[in-house]
Amino acid sequence: MLTYRAVSTAAPEAAWQLLARPDRWREWAPHLRGAWGLGDGEVRDGARGAVRLLGSVPVPARVTAKEPGRAWTWQVGPLQVVHRVAPLPSGGCVIAMELSAPAPLEAALRVSYGPLVAVLVRRLARIAQDDARAPAAVIPATGRTRRR
Repeated sequence: MLTYRAVSTAAPEAAWQLLARPDRWREWAPHLRGAWGLGDGEVRDGARGAVRLLGSVPVPARVTAKEPGRAWTWQVGPLQVVHRVAPLPSGGCVIAMELSAPAPLEAALRVSYGPLVAVLVRRLARIAQDDARAPAAVIPATGRTRRR
């Protein structure tokens, strides 16, 4: 198993929103350009669908496990990826991705995809922190525009 981790000052919930919502994946993983069939909002345990890589290549995927707010796992071909968020006692969280595959593939992933995953996990941690610091949007209660 290959494990990649990053520490974030963001609350675990902020990191989870980025990690578990397919509509937010492209914010931290630009090579993922969309997904369908994996769940509405958050990924759903047992869901089968596909993820779009680099804007055009659909890759079949299946969500095989989910612990809401903490971890979810998917199978993409022979590759299994566990996505985790764990709170830290002092605040913030640890974000981790664990890649498992048959030995020859895992060895190839270590030198090819692994370095990218390391960058993506750190990017997710930073974006979660930035999201936590961003001011909340203010939406007018009436929704009307004033005309002169």
